[in-house]
Amino acid sequence: MSWNHGLPFLPGYTFLDVTKSAFHRPQTLTYSRGCALPTRPTVGIGQDPLLSEQLIQQELSELSFETPDVTYGSFDRGLVQDFIPAHVALDKKVLRYYAYFQENILFSPEEESHVRPVVIYYYLEDDSMCIIEPVVENSGLPQGKRIKRQRLPKNERGEHYHWKDLNIGADLEAYGVTYHITQCDAFTEEFLESEGIVLNEPEPMPVDPRSERRKTPRPSFTTAAGADKMHQFLTMDRKVLRFFALWEDADPNGETTPVTIQYHLVDDTVEINEVYERNCGRFPFPALMHRLKLPKITEASGTFPSCVLEVSAAEVQEYYSPKDFRVGQPITLLGRRFLLYDCDGFTKEYYQKNHPDLEMKPFEVPKKKDPLRGRRKEAPPYNGFGSPEDSLQNCFSLIPTPPKKNVLKMLENEHKVLCYRARLDSPNPGDENRHFILSYFLSDDVISIFEKPTRGIIGGKFLKKMRIPKPGSTVDDPEFYSPADFAIGATVEVFGHRFVLTEADHNVLKYLESNASRIPLQTLDSLRQTLGVETANSQLTTMVRVGSANSNPFERF
Repeated sequence: MSWNHGLPFLPGYTFLDVTKSAFHRPQTLTYSRGCALPTRPTVGIGQDPLLSEQLIQQELSELSFETPDVTYGSFDRGLVQDFIPAHVALDKKVLRYYAYFQENILFSPEEESHVRPVVIYYYLEDDSMCIIEPVVENSGLPQGKRIKRQRLPKNERGEHYHWKDLNIGADLEAYGVTYHITQCDAFTEEFLESEGIVLNEPEPMPVDPRSERRKTPRPSFTTAAGADKMHQFLTMDRKVLRFFALWEDADPNGETTPVTIQYHLVDDTVEINEVYERNCGRFPFPALMHRLKLPKITEASGTFPSCVLEVSAAEVQEYYSPKDFRVGQPITLLGRRFLLYDCDGFTKEYYQKNHPDLEMKPFEVPKKKDPLRGRRKEAPPYNGFGSPEDSLQNCFSLIPTPPKKNVLKMLENEHKVLCYRARLDSPNPGDENRHFILSYFLSDDVISIFEKPTRGIIGGKFLKKMRIPKPGSTVDDPEFYSPADFAIGATVEVFGHRFVLTEADHNVLKYLESNASRIPLQTLDSLRQTLGVETANSQLTTMVRVGSANSNPFERF
């Protein structure tokens, strides 16, 4: 089959060669004595047949003594080394050259060109380069990275710079700028010598005339300190003289107003602020005079209408200075009289250093006697609304908060309740059969009273939880009932109702005996006698309350 007829080699475009007549495969091997051998040409005319036979015998002997490589492999095969790519073998290996370029300066009578040093980095892993100019402080030139990392073109044929093209004394032209290489680092020198490249001798870096001229200080002229505003700003910025004074004619009643006079040394301006005491009743407007330069002597005559016209700077002959402020003497500023009685520590040091001839005489100002100071605040009488503690919170803040509770006491005495049985002491004969249970809660010292349901009486809550004051105690200093007052047979008066305690459970006696130091002996004896008689007669079962304070109190009696 042939397709040399110019048609594309695609199905349907190929044809059989009708002129081909031999389709056999040529024989390449022949067998001799049972071994396959390559076919050799026949012995030609003039050749020795014995020589051919000797060659055949020699080849057979070599095959008999040679071990096949296909089956067992070759013994002289060397170790194959692992292939390491260039980006791995040359990773983080950089050649560094020191160079410079000259920049021409136009229209300058002082210099013709600048010598700007640069550092050339050549990355061996991908043959890329970058050029960086070291940053010089206050040079006034855009410095830093001049050419980012890339392969720099060498010529117009598309070739790029290689590390073999770089050497000391060679020129590197990149984007119209010629860089002259002067030195290299130790690693670059060692690498190039290992590659067989001979380095030239290092060249010195030329001197930049502009940098040398900057090292020489320019001639400066010293201006008088009194007229140099810049020197005053640099030396006196944020330095303020502070005087404490009294404004004498502030009040028609003769009272003085404390003020602070601040003299700013940076621009010779004066500022006056009022000092307000707590609850002084004055309007909170502390700036008596904003910061300005105060004229001391002016050319304006006595008839000058200063109340409607301001004095211009041309009419001022002298302004107030630190010499005019003396502690212990009065001073008049804008028609107002101030008495300087003291100053701060910085002001004293300033006058001792700069004006030692001025005498400073600070004195103490007698403090005003406050008739309410030192007087004990008395709480108003209880108005009957809420508890005394809650009502007293209205005197402490505009928005009252709940009174603080003894949290530790509440946690220790949680669910601890002392229960007593009581009867109502009433002249009404119908109240004789009424029975009550008085519960005293140790967590917050409140009392609640429940009435047992009997025939004709529904029963239920008689008194919610609250603190009960003792009869005869005052409203301002109330005294409340406590477990020490609950003896068997004692009378508890609750808002006009008199209850007589008749019985108590064993939990009450157990608690009072554990706190016997705070309980009267009469109360303990009454409980012991009552509980002992009841136990002997077996009239009541021992009652011990361990459950919650919200459980039904009628189950214990």
